[in-house]
Amino acid sequence: MITVRQVCLSMWQPFGLVKISDPLELMNGLIPGEASGVSVTGRCRCGAVRYALALSKLPTIYVCHCLDCQTWSGSAFGLHAMLPAELIAASGPLVIYEHTGASDRASAHYVCGDCHTRIYNINDFMPDIAILRAGTLDLSSDLEPAAHIWVKRKQQWLSIPAEIPQWSENPTPEQFEEAMRARRDRR
Repeated sequence: MITVRQVCLSMWQPFGLVKISDPLELMNGLIPGEASGVSVTGRCRCGAVRYALALSKLPTIYVCHCLDCQTWSGSAFGLHAMLPAELIAASGPLVIYEHTGASDRASAHYVCGDCHTRIYNINDFMPDIAILRAGTLDLSSDLEPAAHIWVKRKQQWLSIPAEIPQWSENPTPEQFEEAMRARRDRR
């Protein structure tokens, strides 16, 4: 079983198991349970599902332009935050939609049972890590992406600022870690 301290980031699975020195720091830029006790909150479109993250600051996010993210979101990209699943506390009619992809990897998508907004998903090969849909955060307008991936699939009309790291497909784990750290350090 993969633990949070020995996490292999899901999109980097083809590169093998990568040990990150502190995945909580990499994914969130924070340590859960900081003394402030402030939590980050979010909700579905209709407000029936509410959630809180055991964080005192917004998580570090990235943008994915792959065709799957475009299709799932119904938009030009997916806006995501990777964090330990144990940091999410949700209430309301949260239901699970299970999906098995072409690679036979299963993914459980947690959605509002009323409006069907996807809140987060957990993949079977990384069961301790949630991929949060960052647009569901209450303060999503305060988010700034650390990186853009799969830009070879981005919409032509979309411009990415030159200072934000971007990769044609998936970066190496080291490149991704560096981009996440650099963004977090600018906060």
